[in-house]
Amino acid sequence: MTSKMTDTADSPDTYWVFGYGSLIYKVDFPYLQRAQASINGWSRRFWQGSHDHRGTAEAPGRVVTLVPELGACCKGVAYNVEGAVFEHLDHREKNGYQRRILPIQFADTASVVEGTVYVADLDNPAFLGDAPIDQLARHILRSHGPSGSNRDYLLQLAEALRAIGDDDAHVSALEAAVLRSAIST
Repeated sequence: MTSKMTDTADSPDTYWVFGYGSLIYKVDFPYLQRAQASINGWSRRFWQGSHDHRGTAEAPGRVVTLVPELGACCKGVAYNVEGAVFEHLDHREKNGYQRRILPIQFADTASVVEGTVYVADLDNPAFLGDAPIDQLARHILRSHGPSGSNRDYLLQLAEALRAIGDDDAHVSALEAAVLRSAIST
C-alpha cells in the first residue's frame, strides 16, 4: 500500500513520504520535491531496535520510531517521490517498519496530503521499548552496526532536527545524556 499524492503534484504517479529519523539527513533516494512537514498525534522515540544498521543481531542499536500520543506533533521532512523509490525505501526500512498512510501537513502552506510513513509498531520483533534516558544513552554509546555508530545516528538526527527548527524534547534529552556520558568516560 502506498500513498497517492493528492493536491500538490502534477503527476498521478508520485507519492509523498514523511521522514522523521534518518530520512531527514540521509537522503539516498531520488525525489521530486522536499518540504518541511509534520504529522499530528505521533511522537518520535528511540524505542526501535536496529539489527541491520546501527547494531547487530547480537547487540541491536536503538533508532527512532513513532508512537501514538494525543496532542503530539512530530516534525520532519516530506519527499515527493516516484513509485519506484519504494523498492529502495522498503529495503532500507525493513527491520520491523511497516508502511502507514497518514495525513502529512506542510509547514509552509498548511496544506495536508495523505502520505506514507514508516512506523515500527510496538509488536514488531525488533521493538525494544521505553527506558530511562540515561539507560538509552548508555545503550546508544555502546552500539555500532554496518551503517556506523548508534551515537552518530543520534547526533546527526539532533542536528538535522535543529536545522528544520524542531526542538524534540526526547531527542534533545538523549543527545545531552550521550554527550555527558561520552565526556565522563
